[in-house]
Amino acid sequence: MCLLVFAWHAHPDYPLVLAGNRDEFYTRRTRPAAWWGQAVSLLAGRDEEAGGTWFGITRRGRLAALTNVRAPSERNPHAPSRGALVLAALQTQERVDRWIERHSQRTPLFNGFNLLAGDIMPTESEPAGALHYYSNRLDTPTRALAPGVYGLSNAFLDTPWPKVTRAVAQFACSIANRVRMDDLLALMGDRELARDIELPSTGVPLDWERQLSSIQIRANGYGTRATTALTVRADGLVTLVERSFDVSEPEHWSDRHFEFMIDTASRPARLKAPGSN
Repeated sequence: MCLLVFAWHAHPDYPLVLAGNRDEFYTRRTRPAAWWGQAVSLLAGRDEEAGGTWFGITRRGRLAALTNVRAPSERNPHAPSRGALVLAALQTQERVDRWIERHSQRTPLFNGFNLLAGDIMPTESEPAGALHYYSNRLDTPTRALAPGVYGLSNAFLDTPWPKVTRAVAQFACSIANRVRMDDLLALMGDRELARDIELPSTGVPLDWERQLSSIQIRANGYGTRATTALTVRADGLVTLVERSFDVSEPEHWSDRHFEFMIDTASRPARLKAPGSN
């Protein structure tokens, strides 16, 4: 993913509401969201060139998503695929924070990334569920997120890039009224460019900074390939819609809709937010 906005235990009916855009070169081969494998326990898109994914969720309620850290001068073309980290986080039986800690010495081998992962519903090891944030370009341990609304792009969590602050504001207003998939998909389609004075300096040419400053990107040979909207209701009902844009005609799109119950969810009338009594 290249832009994520999400509400973690910030809505009375949904422990998680999330919307995200995946931006990529149109020539990179990918598959849309689908259930993987014979056990069909993992729902994710697939990067056909490296074999990993950018976003996924399992039937037991484990979620993982990754954004790249934009730092072209630091990019190692021989680094391992970051998409493999998302798969590993989804498939491990360990708590996410313990898994990251155990592998933290290896993460500098990857190009810069932000990883968002955790168990949305209560588990034996996480009685209230937990969502963790980690970046291999920050000298800080894994962070368990407090209830709130967050934005993440190609810097670090809540870095106030124009697209992040605009998306978070629109997202927060939208879900304060009601949570609707159409609204989440629509807000991620905003193509307004930031003013030059607002642009970050990330090491790419100014014209690229401009093109990359919108929530939904349409540039020469590069742009938003898919938008994902996800809700997890307090009873464990997961609804996911992925809107895929045609690489030859990006104005054309198709939607894939999934709905399932989290297998391991204990289903109280209201979930307690992490840290509450």
